[in-house]
This record gives sequence, C-alpha cells and structure tokens, in this order.
Amino acid sequence: MNGDVLVVIPARGGSKGVPGKNVAQVGGVPLVARAVGAAKRAPRVTTVAVSTDDDAIAAAAAAAGAVVVRRPAELSSDIASSEAAVQHTIETLYGDRPWDLEVVLLVQCTSPFLTSAELDDVVAAVVDDGADTAFTATPFHGFLWRNATDAAGINHHMAGRQRRQDREAEWLETGAAYAMRADGFAQHGHRFFGRIVAVPTDPSRALEIDEPADLERARALAPLLDATDRPRPGEVDAVVLDFDGTQTDDRAWLAADGTERVAVHRGDGMGVAAMRRSGMKVLILSTEVNPVVAARAAKLGVECRHGIESKGPELAEWLAQRGLQPARVLYLGNDVNDLPCFAQVGWPVAVASAQPRVRAAARSVTTVPGGHGAVREIASWILREDQL
Repeated sequence: MNGDVLVVIPARGGSKGVPGKNVAQVGGVPLVARAVGAAKRAPRVTTVAVSTDDDAIAAAAAAAGAVVVRRPAELSSDIASSEAAVQHTIETLYGDRPWDLEVVLLVQCTSPFLTSAELDDVVAAVVDDGADTAFTATPFHGFLWRNATDAAGINHHMAGRQRRQDREAEWLETGAAYAMRADGFAQHGHRFFGRIVAVPTDPSRALEIDEPADLERARALAPLLDATDRPRPGEVDAVVLDFDGTQTDDRAWLAADGTERVAVHRGDGMGVAAMRRSGMKVLILSTEVNPVVAARAAKLGVECRHGIESKGPELAEWLAQRGLQPARVLYLGNDVNDLPCFAQVGWPVAVASAQPRVRAAARSVTTVPGGHGAVREIASWILREDQL
C-alpha cells in the first residue's frame, strides 16, 4: 500500500425517521462512536474523519478519536448525498496533496455491528485484489416480487422455481461500508465505478437503522453481538463500582437491631488490589446509606461516595475533579439508577445479573453475576497477566 486509507463517516444532525439517530446509544455507545471505534481498530486505516453539521455528533466523534470535519449548510440538507460529504472531507484534509490518498472508505454509522475485520476486508479487495470499488454484502436466496396487489416475480419464474440450494446466491448490499480507489472516486464522483466487488459479511450482523423499530432491535441484539467488545489492557484509566447487586448479590441480612450485613467476594478484593497497584483510580459510588459501603471501601483502600441522592451528577463531578477522560473510564453497575453513569463513560459494563434495561444499555456484560467475582473479572480484562 503506497498511500493513506481515509475513512469518512457522514453523520448529519437532521435525521427525520429517528431524531438524534447518530448519537443514539446501542450497547451503551453512540452510533457515531461505534463506527469510529470499528474504523480505528482496522489495521489498514490511516485516518478516521466524521463529517457533520451537529455539535452533539461532533463532540461524540471527537471523544471517540475521530477528526471532525464541519460540513457546510449546503451539504447538510435532506437531499445532499453521502458522496458530497466524502468529497468535501477529502478536499478539507487532502486539498493540497491528493496524491497522498490511496483509498477512501464511506462508512455509515447506522450499521451498528460493522466490524474492523469487515473494513479491512473491503480495503484488501481494493489494495490487494485490484477492485476499484468494494462494498459489504450478504448472500441472499430470497424470492423477490414487485407490486403487492398484482404480484410479479423479479428474480424467479413462478412456474418452476429452483430449490434454494440450487440457486446461485444474489448479494444484498448492507449499506455499512464502501471502499474506493481515491483517484477513481475523484474522477467519477460516486461510489460505484470500474470493477466492483461484493465482500461477503456475516448476515447476522447486517442491520441498518432507518426507523425507531430498527434502533430497538439493535439494542436488543447488542448484548449478543457485542459479547466480545471488552476493554483491553491500556484502554482504561479509572474504574467506578456500584455496590449493592454489583459487589454483592443484592441480598442483605437484617439483624433485630436494624443493622445489615452483606456478603462480598474475596476475588473482587484481589481484583481491586491489582487495579490499585497498576495505578488505576477506583471509586465506589452508591446511593446506599449503610455504613458497610464505607467500611468496604476503607478495607479496599479506595475512594467512596455513598448515601448520595443521584449518581449521575456525583460521577460527573468526580471525573472533572480528577481530570479523567470519560471515554477511558469503566463503570460497573446492575440497576436503573446506574444508567445516568453509563451515559457518561466509554465503558459501561453490566454484571450478568443486571436488570434487562441495564444489560441492554451496557457495552459489555460480565459472565458472572454481582457478588460472585464480577469485579475480579473486569480486572482480568483491563490488566496484563503480570499485573494480576
């Protein structure tokens, strides 16, 4: 490969079908940030840019590590094409050196389950296999019809249809990613030209968000399809832990004098100790007024804020005081009062026993329930073996 590989993610703010769509969260992450993350993890990608006219989208894109290119009003209307946004981004970033750009990718953030491997595959089809354009597609064996009230077959003969296994697959464009030779795109001005290659992708991950029902479907699928989306060593600077239901199994033993006792997991203590040794900041954040929360924090040697009315503002204040980047903070929780905190951090994680709404909003879910070593599990994700 001789030149740069630029990913352009068009993301304007005026969605009609799903208002605020490009910053809507799936698996605890804004759609535009999911697209940026997949692109940044693709080994061949050089630069990831988001073209937008919207402040909220720009902020989410920048927090995820993208270059933000402000799109002018004339390219932000309902009728403006994605190609126009790509052309404007190329001119903005490569106007005086177009020869440095070898491949440009158009990536749609409305395809939430796009992977870095798929992006690498479409780049490889252009760079290694000689395609001019490559796009993500899934094999399709369905029978298509036109005109519901007077139906006529499109890709089959009504009188003698072949069995599915005897038919050659057709290819359904997923709408997720398109890779193009930069010089060819400059010449033609659209995404399809020259030799075009459909790159097979996993049908189970092919989903475009065009209406509210699509967004709900994506949120329901995220805990399954994002199961491997876990932070790796070096990606987290601080961990914030809920207490009840996260470090405990949500049960309490009530004595006659009104005092409560809870059970905690020794492995969680080892996990917290390892995180502290690594230099990571750890905070216990709980609305529970029981002094056992402070006692546990003191034993672990970590900061504690408990007996608070609302977790969201408290977390925001703590992050600001410590000068932490929210994108590099992990929050572990289990119930709906954790959701305002989930919205603030880059790694919202639910324990396996969390409420369904919390699991759906999480970016990752532990394999064990709260009180059974969930904290120790996340420590194994974010620390190297020699740090545990």
